[in-house]
Amino acid sequence: MTEPGTVGELREVGVVRSPLRSPGEAPRQAGGAPAATLVIAETYRDSLLGIASGQELIVLTWLDRADRTVQQVHPMDDLSLPLTGVFATRSSQRPNPIGVHPVTVTAVEGLEIGVDALEAIDGTPIVDIKCRLG
Repeated sequence: MTEPGTVGELREVGVVRSPLRSPGEAPRQAGGAPAATLVIAETYRDSLLGIASGQELIVLTWLDRADRTVQQVHPMDDLSLPLTGVFATRSSQRPNPIGVHPVTVTAVEGLEIGVDALEAIDGTPIVDIKCRLG
C-alpha cells in the first residue's frame, strides 16, 4: 500500500448531551468528567435491548472538532514532555479522531442512556456502543 484510502462509511447512531460546551472544558480522560446522556437515534431503538443501569459500556465517538492534520503532540498538552506521534498517545488530534470512552450506565429511559463520567463535549457524534468485557 502506497497511499491510504477510505475504508467505508461511519453512521452516527446518536449524540452526546453534556454540560461540557468546548474542548477546553473537557478534562483529560474521564477523571473529573461530568455525567452525560447518550441520545440514540430512533433508527437504532432496537439496538438498545439489553442495556441496563449498572452495565459497563465503551462508547465510540467521532471527535468532530479535532484537527486531523496533527501527527505529533506533547502528551496531555504538557510542553515539558517531548513531542510524540499521535498513535502513541490518547490525543484527540489524529487522522481519524475516534474517541474511546469507558462508562457505566446510570439510567435508561427510552432513547436516552445516562452515563457516569464522560469527557466528550456536548453535540459529539456517537458512532458505536459496545459492551465492556472484563
